[in-house]
Amino acid sequence: MTEEGREQSPRDAPIGGQAVLEGVMMRGVSTWAVAVRKPAPEQFTEDGRLDPREAATGPIEVVSEPLVSWVRRHRALRLPIVRGVVALAESLKIGIQALGISANAQVEEQDEELGRGTWVGTVILSVALAIGLFFLVPVGIASLLKSSLHPAIVFVLVEKTIRISIFLLYLWLISRMRDLERVFQYHGAEHKTISCYEAGMPLTPENAKRFSRLHPRCGTSFLLIVMVVAIVVFAPLGTPAWYILFPSRVIGIPLVAGLAFELIKLLGKNRSRRWAQILMWPGMQLQKLTTREPDLSQLAVAITALQAVLAVENPEQASDVDRVGMEVVA
Repeated sequence: MTEEGREQSPRDAPIGGQAVLEGVMMRGVSTWAVAVRKPAPEQFTEDGRLDPREAATGPIEVVSEPLVSWVRRHRALRLPIVRGVVALAESLKIGIQALGISANAQVEEQDEELGRGTWVGTVILSVALAIGLFFLVPVGIASLLKSSLHPAIVFVLVEKTIRISIFLLYLWLISRMRDLERVFQYHGAEHKTISCYEAGMPLTPENAKRFSRLHPRCGTSFLLIVMVVAIVVFAPLGTPAWYILFPSRVIGIPLVAGLAFELIKLLGKNRSRRWAQILMWPGMQLQKLTTREPDLSQLAVAITALQAVLAVENPEQASDVDRVGMEVVA
C-alpha cells in the first residue's frame, strides 16, 4: 500500500500512457489508442472551444492506431541505452499525434481543426526551451562561478544542483496552474488504470480508484533520474572551455536519456524490492505535483483507452523483441 493507503500493483506490464486534453493515451506493444471526452454542444465557448478549466461532459471519442516499433526493424536499435533513446523518440512522436487528436476533439466540428504542423512546431519549440532551461542555463550559471569551483567535480555538482533546483521550481509552478488541473487528474487516472491492469483486476472505475495515482514508471520520475544520471555522465568531462562545455551538454542528452531509461525500467521491474523502493521514493513524491485524484468519469476515459489497446493485442504475450523498445513511461 502507498499514498495514503492506496494500493500499488507489484507487477510490471508492458503498458505505457500519457495524459492529454480531456483524455488519456494508452500504448501497448503493437497498438496505441487515445480516448477523449468531448464537450457537450452547450459547453462550447463563443470561439468554439472548451474552457480548459471546465469538465467536458459529452461522449467519449476513441482513436486507435497500429504501431510497429522501430526496434523491430533494426537489430542495432535493440541495444541497451540505444533502445531507450529510440523508445523516447517514438513516444514523443505518438504523444504529438495524441495531443493533436485531443485538442481537435475540444473544438466544434465546423471550426478548423489544429493541423499536425502546429503541434510539431509547438513540440519542437518546447523541446528547445527545455534543453535551454534544464541543460544550458545551469551550466551557464555555473560557468560564472567557474574560477572558484575546484576541483572539477565541485563544478559539476554545483551545475547539477542548479539544474535540479530549476526542475523542482518548474514542477512546483506548473502544479499551481489551474488550467492544468484536469490534465493532472487525467494523469492520475492513467496511472490508476495501468496499476489496476497490472494487478489483474477487472477494469472498472471503482476498481481503478483503489490504486495509487503514483506509478514507478512515471515520466516525472524519469526526468528526475535524468537529472541525477547527468552528474555521472558529465563529471568526467571536467571544466573545459565554454565552446566545448555547452555543446557537450546538448550532445550528451541522448546518452543521459538512454541510461535513465534503463534505470527506470530496472526499478519498475523490481518495484517490490526494498532497494528499488528507496531509489524510487524521491520520484514518487514528485508525482504528487503532476498528478491529482481523478473522478470516476475520468477513470472511465482512461479505461476506455486501455480497453481499445487490449481489444487488439495481449501485451502479456508480446515477444521479447516487441518488449525491448516498449515505452516505459506511464
